Amino acid sequence: MRIAIYHNLTSGGAKRSLYEQSKRLAARHVIDVFSLSTAEHEFADLRPWVANYTVFPYKPLPLLNSPFGRFNQVIRWIDLFRIRRVNRLIAAKIEAQAYDVLFVHPCQFENSPSLLRFVGRLPKVIWFHEPLRLLYEEMPTRPYDLAQTPWRRVLNRMDPLPALYRTALQRNDQNNLKYAQRVLVNSGYTQNAVARIYQIQSVINYLGVDASLFRPLGMEKQGYVFSVGSLTPLKGFDFLIEALAVLPANERPDLVIASNFSNPQEKSYLQALAGDKSVALHLLENVSDSRLVELYNQAAMTLYAPVREPFGFVSLETMACETPVIAVREGGIQETVVHQQTGLLFEREREKFAGAISYLLKDAEKADCFGKAGRAHVLRNWTWERSVDELEKLLSF
Repeated sequence: MRIAIYHNLTSGGAKRSLYEQSKRLAARHVIDVFSLSTAEHEFADLRPWVANYTVFPYKPLPLLNSPFGRFNQVIRWIDLFRIRRVNRLIAAKIEAQAYDVLFVHPCQFENSPSLLRFVGRLPKVIWFHEPLRLLYEEMPTRPYDLAQTPWRRVLNRMDPLPALYRTALQRNDQNNLKYAQRVLVNSGYTQNAVARIYQIQSVINYLGVDASLFRPLGMEKQGYVFSVGSLTPLKGFDFLIEALAVLPANERPDLVIASNFSNPQEKSYLQALAGDKSVALHLLENVSDSRLVELYNQAAMTLYAPVREPFGFVSLETMACETPVIAVREGGIQETVVHQQTGLLFEREREKFAGAISYLLKDAEKADCFGKAGRAHVLRNWTWERSVDELEKLLSF
């Protein structure tokens, strides 16, 4: 096949999955990539695997500072129309060539890219990682969100501009998705969310993990507990700190978190919370893949508590490294971790989570058993080869 791929992704799990898919599809098919200058091109770089890589210039309009910040909603609304014009141009470039299928990945500004509505002469498949959660879910609250004067809170309630932008963004996201002939999702959890929010039937194409990269290294355990993810409220790191604080001080391990993105306010909040709870917190940023594998290997266990995570690579990566995982029983994580076999799953309750941490810290044999079973589970069910073989069939029309 000749496959045109479109994306406007930042660094993170979605871009990593596209990298793994492209690398394997390129062995059997011809791939051209179309992207925007706002995408993260260096992280999980696709260029070594594709025939042509075309980047179209796009830059969001600059936002205003206080006291004019509330007009930023209008600027973002205007940007939705500006990015549509760019996508119309990209669509014309794609349709001028003889591709068999257009394989679309999300846009960091639109979620479902408007490119879908402008390409009409070839099949369109979108890999839909998650709904635009800011619009459809209640977000975790933070003290820094509430630090406003009563007058500003009144203004925020009366201001029509945020609703204008959110309504336009939601309508754009939902309408664009309907132009895809096939919507692929990463879990049964996401499939249910897409049906509920968009009234669209989707197909599950489970992702995988590179078990040749994420592997046991035979390194000595260092006694810390580990987690991975961007420093944002949805990653649930505050819950991990609260759970560790339940443990007696003399049994409390250090918490190490590796992140590829950091919200400065969230970072300060987590550091302050850890200090208040007497939890030793180590925040690592921009960690290389090789260092990430070492951190998984040296950890006593991985703790994973994101809020309603649609899929979550972390549980697969740690299992591939033979390090056990304790995770929340939410979202797509329930479909990767086998409770009491490859790790432990619990509701979002601090005391139960703390008890599980204490249990595995004291029973190294059980932790080792979970770790070995986890890697075997990954090799049987969660390889990229298996995932992309299924993807290849779903791209054929």
